[in-house]
Amino acid sequence: MVVARVFGKSSPEAIQRENDRLAALQQLDLLDTPRDEGFERIVRLIKQIFSIDIGIISLIDGHRQWYKACSGLAADEVSLEDTFCRCVVDCDEPVIVQDATKDARFLKHSAVTGEDHIRFYAGVPLRTKAGHMIGTVCAIDRQPRSFGSRDLSILLELAGAAMDRIDLMQSAATDSLTEAMTRRAFKQEADQLISLALRHQHDLSCIVFDIDHFKQVNDRHGHAAGDAVLKAVASACKATLRAGDLFGRIGGEEFAVVLPHVDREGAVAVAEKIRAAIASQPFRSDYGVLHVTASLGSSALSIVSKDIETLLGQADAAMYQAKHGGRNRCVSWSSIHADHAIGARRRVLKAGSILFNDRRSTIDCTVKSIGSESAGISVSNTSGIPAEFVLAIKGEGFETNCRVIAQDRQHLEVAFK
Repeated sequence: MVVARVFGKSSPEAIQRENDRLAALQQLDLLDTPRDEGFERIVRLIKQIFSIDIGIISLIDGHRQWYKACSGLAADEVSLEDTFCRCVVDCDEPVIVQDATKDARFLKHSAVTGEDHIRFYAGVPLRTKAGHMIGTVCAIDRQPRSFGSRDLSILLELAGAAMDRIDLMQSAATDSLTEAMTRRAFKQEADQLISLALRHQHDLSCIVFDIDHFKQVNDRHGHAAGDAVLKAVASACKATLRAGDLFGRIGGEEFAVVLPHVDREGAVAVAEKIRAAIASQPFRSDYGVLHVTASLGSSALSIVSKDIETLLGQADAAMYQAKHGGRNRCVSWSSIHADHAIGARRRVLKAGSILFNDRRSTIDCTVKSIGSESAGISVSNTSGIPAEFVLAIKGEGFETNCRVIAQDRQHLEVAFK
C-alpha cells in the first residue's frame, strides 16, 4: 500500500505550503473540468517546438496528477506516487531529467522500465499570479536528450500562457461545446436561486447526471464522436427543461440541473424524463449511430441541505448509487439513507489519508467536501477500500471513523461515526 505523506515532506513549512497550494487550486475550481481547445493547442505546441513525444498540462490535488490537456499518452490522470511531477511539487521549481535510466530517482520507475519507455522529462510549475503552484507543464520523450536554458525559458513561457488561459476561463459563463453553463457560472446562479428559495420559502431541487460508459465512446470512436454525443445529450436534456431551470456542464461527461419551485418528488419525475430522453435518442455522427444512457441522482432543498455544494454532494451520492445499481436509472438522495441525515458541507480541497487494517494500510486521498457529519472523498481507485475506515486530514490533526454510504470507481461519500 502507498504510505501517506505530504509529497515526501512532513515539516510544518511543507505542510503549510501544501495547504496553501490546495486552497489556491480549490479557488480556481478546475479539477475534472471538460477538455479545452486552448490547452490542447499548448500541449501540441510543446511537442512541435521540442520535437518530443508527449506534452502535458496538469493539475495536482492531494492524491493525483490530473491532465487538463495531454498529447501522447492515453491516461487522464495518474497517482501522485507514480508521476515524475511529484519532484516538481516537492522542490517547487523546474526539474530536468535528460536520461531517466541514469537518474537514481527514476531509473527503477515503472514508466521507465515498462512499456511507456520514458527517458527524458522536463517539468515546470504551473503557478498562479500569487505564486502558488497548482500543477505542472511537462515535455516528455522516449529518447534521452539535452535541454538547455533557452529550452527551459520557452517551456516556462508556455506555462505562463497556460496560466493566462486559466485566468481567462474564470470569466467564461457558457461551455463552448454543449452551450450549457460552465461549472463556475452554474454554481453562482444556483446560489442566487437558493437564496430566493430560502427567503420566500419555496421548493428547489437539484439533479446530477453522468453519461454511462462514456470513456468507451471516446476509446472506440475518438473524441470527435464523444463531443457529438455530449452535444446531443445536452440538447436532449435542455428540451425537457423549463426556461427558468439551470443547466450546467460540471465535468467532462457530468451535468447538473437546478429546478426552482420543484420538490423532491417532482425532481424524481424530471430526472426520469431526462433519463428516458437520453436512452431513447439515437445519436448520429460520422461514426454511425450511437446509443448511450445516463445515471441520475436528485436532491432537494431542506433545513439541512440549503447550499449548492451540499445539494450537489447529495445528488452525486445518489448518482453513484444509480451507477452501482446497474446504470440507466434515477435515484433520489432521500431514498438512499432516509435514516441518516447528512448535514451541510463546505467545499474544500485537502490532502487526506484513508487508514484501515489496524492502520497498517494507508491510501492517499483528496477531501473535496466536508461537514460535521460527512465528507466527499476522491481516490485513484476505490477497489479494496473497506466499508469502514479512519479518515485523517494531513497537517490538521483531524481523524475520524467513517462508513461508506455511496461510491463509484474514484469517489466515496462517507458518514462520520
